Amino acid sequence: MFPNKKVQSLVGREIHVEMKGEQCVLEGVLTSVDDYLNLHLNGANEILQGEKKRSLGSVILRGNNVVLINPLKNE
Repeated sequence: MFPNKKVQSLVGREIHVEMKGEQCVLEGVLTSVDDYLNLHLNGANEILQGEKKRSLGSVILRGNNVVLINPLKNE
């Protein structure tokens, strides 16, 4: 499976995203993704050392800066 197809299958789910050069990570609901793996997250939160640092709301992440995308388990 191609990476962009796998990421597109996560639309509507909560994901964990690590960015280049960042100590903190982002978690939020993946709203959309394009062919360049640019991501749109709703309800995004910045997480630092396992704790919520701040709420960011709606954010767009440039695919070029994304290191890791991991789906969060649904509880």
